[in-house]
Amino acid sequence: MALIGGGAERMGPKRSAEPFVWLLFSGGGMVAALVLPVLVFLFGVAFPAGWISPPDHADLLALLRNPLTRLGLLGVCVLSLVHGAHRFRFTLQDGLQLRRYETVIASACYGGALAGTAWAAYLLLAAL
Repeated sequence: MALIGGGAERMGPKRSAEPFVWLLFSGGGMVAALVLPVLVFLFGVAFPAGWISPPDHADLLALLRNPLTRLGLLGVCVLSLVHGAHRFRFTLQDGLQLRRYETVIASACYGGALAGTAWAAYLLLAAL
């Protein structure tokens, strides 16, 4: 790219995937903070304790058969897993001072998140 006035060409900024990973991390943090506690409270406390009448099996199955519900649940799983992987990665690298294993740690953490995503997608598709 030539500068105005016929100057020398210069290289553009180096691109990185890091902003995308931080976007997934922050999205996962929001999901983990807002959606997961509600689901845990409803299905882990309120329904079993009888505070709220639980939906019957047919209603939950009908809800789960909706593609938008599956997409939303998959989004919750993906974002939560990436958030957890990112936190665990930087805990190992910075907290435990294991920076020399950065590539191995990143591969294991994000690979685990990818495997968990594939498993969640399989379970949601198998719930037909």
